[in-house]
Amino acid sequence: MGFFYVLELKNNLFICSTVIKCSQIRIFTSEILTSCPKLRQMKNYILAALLVGAAINVKAQQEISYEVSFPNAVHHEAEISMTIPNVPTNVPLRIRFARSSPGRYATHEFGKNAYRLKAFDANGKALPLKQPAGDVFEIAKPSSKVKITYTLFGNWIDGTYAGFDEAHAHMNTPAVFAFPVGMDKRARTVKFNYTGKADWKVATQLKPLGNGVYHAKDFQYFMDSPIEISAYQAASFEVKNTDGKMQTIHLAAHSDDDEMTVFNYANMLKKVVDEQKAIFGELPNFDFGHYYFLHCVHPSYAGDGMEHRNSTVIVQRTPKIGGNESNLLGTFSHEFFHAWNVERLRPKTLEPFNFTHSNVSDELWFAEGFTQYYGNLTLKRAGFRTLESITRTFNGLINSVSNSPGAKNFSPVQASRYAVFADAGVAVDQTNQQNIFTSYYTYGAAVALALDLRLRSDFNLSLDDYMKALWKAYGKPEIAYTIPDLEKTLGSLTKNPSFASKFFKDYINSTKKEDYASLLLKAGLVLRKEKAGKAFSGINRWYENEGKLTVPATLVGTPAYAAGLDINDVILKADGVDIKTAKDFDSVVEKHQPGETIDITFSRKGVEKTTKLTLVENPNLELVPIENTGGTLTPTMKTFRDKWLESAVK
Repeated sequence: MGFFYVLELKNNLFICSTVIKCSQIRIFTSEILTSCPKLRQMKNYILAALLVGAAINVKAQQEISYEVSFPNAVHHEAEISMTIPNVPTNVPLRIRFARSSPGRYATHEFGKNAYRLKAFDANGKALPLKQPAGDVFEIAKPSSKVKITYTLFGNWIDGTYAGFDEAHAHMNTPAVFAFPVGMDKRARTVKFNYTGKADWKVATQLKPLGNGVYHAKDFQYFMDSPIEISAYQAASFEVKNTDGKMQTIHLAAHSDDDEMTVFNYANMLKKVVDEQKAIFGELPNFDFGHYYFLHCVHPSYAGDGMEHRNSTVIVQRTPKIGGNESNLLGTFSHEFFHAWNVERLRPKTLEPFNFTHSNVSDELWFAEGFTQYYGNLTLKRAGFRTLESITRTFNGLINSVSNSPGAKNFSPVQASRYAVFADAGVAVDQTNQQNIFTSYYTYGAAVALALDLRLRSDFNLSLDDYMKALWKAYGKPEIAYTIPDLEKTLGSLTKNPSFASKFFKDYINSTKKEDYASLLLKAGLVLRKEKAGKAFSGINRWYENEGKLTVPATLVGTPAYAAGLDINDVILKADGVDIKTAKDFDSVVEKHQPGETIDITFSRKGVEKTTKLTLVENPNLELVPIENTGGTLTPTMKTFRDKWLESAVK
């Protein structure tokens, strides 16, 4: 039952005088209107105020509130309490920890770092707890108000986990906060207590309410809101959106840098933001008009980049920002592009995100792969990458899909679905990942490169046009898409549904690859064999230790795999020559031609064996500007290249 304050009109001001229950609204309204002509004229306004007050009051009674303090931060502990009002008392109350996190697709057992969990009723009386699963707790007979307390250990600074120390509190929300099952629509508040840390301040996309309290409208938004508390350096800039509204982009940099370095770096970020805005034609409407880069920099950190709706966590393993600006920009560019692509232009397979298990998606080749492509392309357009560096990037994408067994035998959709095992997933047993998986980041980026060039070559369009069309149809209205939706939009954009159907059939749902060489030549870029005519064994990354050369996992389709060499085999002789180092082995290979066979002596688990290895031509590719090959960059090629790689900001 809600409560209201009576309003009296005195000297043209409303004065609060009495509290009444919701059930008295009708009587109260009638009496006050009868006795006061001025209020009678404002009947509609008063009724509206009462109804708004009722809604606010009911919401307040439903809010789940957290408090967090750090009395033992030096040993990486936080103390956390959660208060749940209006708990149904006729059914057991389940409290659990998350097992997955936004932007991550594999499972992560966050509950392993929580301990000393206790439950209390409104009077502070302990409530019995059961633990039916490692990360699930149950109160069989809860009271109408329950308080949960626990200690959390965190000492891993990245975009997925949490870390506490004397320098800062770095929190990925699913790694920190327990939650009641079945109350996802309830709002959340969180209050931080960092007594003794006068220079600490909070950076988060959560809505500030004042007095150190922050608010989220519901469970999904709360779990998508990372938090950094430290003595960070702050810089910000405003961007005017196409609707005339100003939005503010914030950089909160927890690093060993001075204020001017952070300010100058924010100016570099603004160029990236402007280029990405030009791709879609507008910025997203950020909640509350703000977007936050939460940037942590230290060589001891794990490193990561993790997108969220109105913020991103970026953790980088360098001593500082200063002197490393260009190298650090790639993660910023990739993650900010996610503000459109995946946060609002979102796969239906990720809606709603399930925090209790891994989240399988067919569309990560698009959500992550196209973002990877544009993260690099944006830096070239913004002037932070040279032609040579961007061609090296594109060359890496093409080699990945042309020469990896994963891309030869599995489609982009299948690569996307494998994310539940590959995306920072942990396994103690050896897997065959190198032969069955190609990262959906590089796979999808290679698809994006091919589609961009195809649209420019055949339709006088670009991938920018495609992204803009998808944004208008699905991203801006926040309608979750499917792969058929992506295909339909491509058909509509090109006015050629058969092209779209064939493209998705060949390059998304199966393993066919575009003719990159002919497409890239239109931009004056030559794709050719890097070591044409040179012999190749199929092993690139050896393990060397104390005079022993050990074979890594071998790849399907290579000479080493065909010869039966396997992981942990130790090479003893090649072509009769004693082998101690990778250089020894490479010297032997260099003396032979593709098609020739050499004898290999190796040791497997202490048993000496022999095999024959037939060399092939080195399949690795290189991408080179035509003018660097002695060829001529024609005006048509230059125009194509400039439209593709130069700034799109008008």
